This record gives sequence, C-alpha cells and structure tokens, in this order.
Amino acid sequence: MNWRERFETEIQKAERARGRGNEGQARVCARRAAGIAAAEFLARRGLSPASRSALDALRQLRREPALPSGLAPLLDHLVQQVNTEFKLPPGVDLIDEASRLSELLLPR
Repeated sequence: MNWRERFETEIQKAERARGRGNEGQARVCARRAAGIAAAEFLARRGLSPASRSALDALRQLRREPALPSGLAPLLDHLVQQVNTEFKLPPGVDLIDEASRLSELLLPR
C-alpha cells in the first residue's frame, strides 16, 4: 500500500470514528494520517523521520526551515494537546487539517 492509500485509510477511519461520536479516536487517526504525509514529504527530500511516530514526523517537519505557506499553523494544531476537557480550541478540525496538510505538502 502506498502512502496515499495509507493516508486515505486513516482519514476514513477518522471520519467513521467521528460518526460514532468518538472524537478522541478521530483525532488519533487524523494525526496518524498527517504523520504519513509528513513522513512521505521528508523522505522525498532525503530526510529520514526520527521514528515511526506520527507526532515525531510532524514535529520534525515543523522544524524544517522552508515550509510551504500556511503549513505552520496546521502543524501547530496537529501536535497540540487537548485541554482538561479533552477538547481542542474551537474551529480546529484535525481531519480537515490533515487533508489540507497533505494537499500542501504533496499535491495530487
């Protein structure tokens, strides 16, 4: 399975989890999808991700000096921890942000 298929599989899992009301699992799947795209982007530039962790790949990507415009806020949201109520700030949708990240990094 190539990176795009793995990415899409995780996005679909995230959407199904959200549909079941399991927002925590939706966030995990969205972050995993974003990590797949980040790792692919890094690999295409000859950089090996530090680990297999999606969060590590996203953090490594965030440290890259020449990121495409608009990518930094997406990365910040994707690695942000939930608050004490297990929520992200209003308006942050990790499924949408993972999809936007993928399109900015690796357009079709």
